[in-house]
Formats: sequence, C-alpha cells, structure tokens
Amino acid sequence: MKRTLFFAALVLISAGCFAQKNPAIKKAKSYMLASENPDFAAARASISEALKTEQTAEAYYWAGMIGCKELESENYNQLLGKGFDQAKAGKAVMESYNYWLIADSLAMIPTLDKKGREVVDQKTRNNIVKNMMEYYKNQELVKYGIYLNEQKDYVGAYNAFYKHITMRDLPMMQSDKLQKEMPKDTTYTQYKYYTAIFAVQSEMHQEAIALLEEMKDGDYEGIAVNQFLYQEYVALKDTVHFVATLQSAIERFPSEPWFLQNLINYYLFSNQQQTAIDYLSKAIEREPNVAQYHLIKGNLNANNNNFEEALKDFENALAIDPKMADAVAGKGRVYYNKAYKMNEDAAMISDNKAYKKALAEMNEEYKKSMPFFEQAHELNPKERDYMIVLKSLYYRFRNEPGMQAKYDAMVEKINNL
Repeated sequence: MKRTLFFAALVLISAGCFAQKNPAIKKAKSYMLASENPDFAAARASISEALKTEQTAEAYYWAGMIGCKELESENYNQLLGKGFDQAKAGKAVMESYNYWLIADSLAMIPTLDKKGREVVDQKTRNNIVKNMMEYYKNQELVKYGIYLNEQKDYVGAYNAFYKHITMRDLPMMQSDKLQKEMPKDTTYTQYKYYTAIFAVQSEMHQEAIALLEEMKDGDYEGIAVNQFLYQEYVALKDTVHFVATLQSAIERFPSEPWFLQNLINYYLFSNQQQTAIDYLSKAIEREPNVAQYHLIKGNLNANNNNFEEALKDFENALAIDPKMADAVAGKGRVYYNKAYKMNEDAAMISDNKAYKKALAEMNEEYKKSMPFFEQAHELNPKERDYMIVLKSLYYRFRNEPGMQAKYDAMVEKINNL
C-alpha cells in the first residue's frame, strides 16, 4: 500500500512539473513575439533568468526561438527595404542552433506522464527539427560562414559551415524522410571542402585532416584535397602520414607532378637519394608517357652532374611534349652546369696556357646553353628564371656582336615584369 501511494505521489509530482509555467519564459515569449518592435535583448535577459532555475527542453527551446525570431525580423526588414544585418542574423542562428541541441538532448530524457508511463518530449523535438530544417534548406549557417570568411574570421566560418554539414548527422535528423531531404550531393561535398579550407586557414590541423581524409579518395577537387592533406601532415611533422599521402596521390594522379616532386624532395633532403631515383624510375616504368616524370628525373640527374643522363631525360620529356619549356631549359641547364663545373676545375690549373684553353672550352659550353634558354623563353616568355640566366649569358659575351643589345633588351624585360 505504501509503495502504491509513493508511486501515485511521484506521478503527481511529474504531472505538476509538466504543467508548471515559468513566468520568466512567458515574459521572454511576450518580448520576442510582440507584433510591433519585438525586444530581443529583453527576451534574452528573461530567458537567462529562466534557465537559472529551469533546465528543461521547453526552456531551451524558447531560448533558441529568440534567435530564430530575430532572424525572421532581419528578413522582414530586408523585404521592407530597411537593410539586412548579416552579422546579427548569423549570430542569432548560431545561438538558436546551440540552444536547440541542448533542448533536444533534454527532450529525449524520459519523464512520467499522468498515467505513470515513461515518455519523451516529442512535441518539442518535432518543433526543433522543423526549425532546424528551415535553417538547412535556407542555408542560414552557410550565409553566415561566407560573411565571416569575408571578414577573415576563418575560425568562425569553419564553425558555421561545420554546423551546416553535420546537421544531417544529429540524432534528431535520422529519419529516412529527413535524410532524403539532406542528401550528400555535390553541394554538400562543396561545403565540406570549404569547411576543410577554413580549418586549414585557421591552422586547426586536426580538424582539417579529419575532413580532408574523408574527402581524399573522392572526385571533388581531388588534387587540391590531397595537396592540403599533405601540407597539414607536414605542419604536424607527421612524416609517416605525409609520405603515405604523397604515395597514394601519385597513384591516383600520375599526370600531376606536384606529388612526385614533393616525395622526391623529401627523399633527397632526408639523404635517401637512391630511394628518390628508384621511386622515380618505378613511376616512369608505370607511366612512361608522363613528360613531367622525365623532366624531374632530368633535373635530378643534372643536379648530380650526370649530364649525359640528364640530356636523355629531357629529350624523353620533349618527345612526349615538344613545347615543354622546362625541358628545353633543362637541356640548356646541363650545358650551363657543365660550364660552371669546368670553371671550378680551371681554377685549379696553374699552367697559364692550359688555363686559357680550359676557359675557352668552358665558354663554348656556356654558348651551347644559350639557344636552349632562348627557346625556352620563347615558349614561356613570363618565366623570370629563364630571363635571369639569359641576362647573365649575354653579359658574359657582351663584347661579341649583338650581345650588348640582347643584354640591354633582357634587362628591360626583367625590369618591366
């Protein structure tokens, strides 16, 4: 009998709590729902008082509704031609979003109804879902994120976009109907990419990596995604993952030399030169018609004074792409580097006659390089490196017919860049 009385009392207490109306909530509602001149500041002050004593789904729902109504007010002002305050509207959306997350978690805590049955506050939850879907469909968080990006507040832009793309993952959004209304389509993927970029700009490395890892095998901006992912791992000095990222990207994007170049550079700077050469040779064996691979191998051989091998590599690149300016310049660089080495060797010669002969042979090598850099300059007239080398060559032979004029013209071109 005592147990029955206790249970009945518990039901009455629960029912009494259910029926209770907090005057502070009522006052907040009157401020925000006023047909003329709603006072959102006063509404926030009232709801703040309510939340000190009432931690219920209803209280947090109405706390979120203040921002929702303020957004409606800004939209109405825009329709009347009174302007639209994106900063105010965006902050209101973020505020209501955060309150509604709390409201939803509280709504799912079972309570006892008048008959003593455990129930959840589905009505409040349904109202939250309805409003959240309006935010999603109208892209309110995206609009605010774009605004914050324009203000160079990349952390804020990340938070706004992240809330938008993860809204479909919230527990309240898991019905089949809602999931169909929030598909992972091209627009979703695009916004996810922007979210990752905002994380990169904010130096939020872990957050950026989490998003980029999810996208790295997809088709949307695949090259850029993998480049950013590599750079994020570099920022964290995570060698294992940045090497793995480069190796994977080389397989996916064989015609994009950026990944191979960075992997080769890593091997070179970590004193793994043979690994670099071996990896490059395997890449060429797998994709022999990628001109950039031959170009990189040529540059590698040229830097190690393997001049004949380098010339063959550049010829292979040009056989695939006859207008590859860097390969043409590479051939010129071979002769230029040979001449430079000959100059160093000549400095060790003590016999004057032999020394002059060595210098003459050196100058012939410099001259051999000149037409290749000139051709490369014609193919890519805006490349400053070609122009700098040509300027030095023209200056070296300035006493020969026509060279001073070529030198002066090249100086003018460089100054006008």
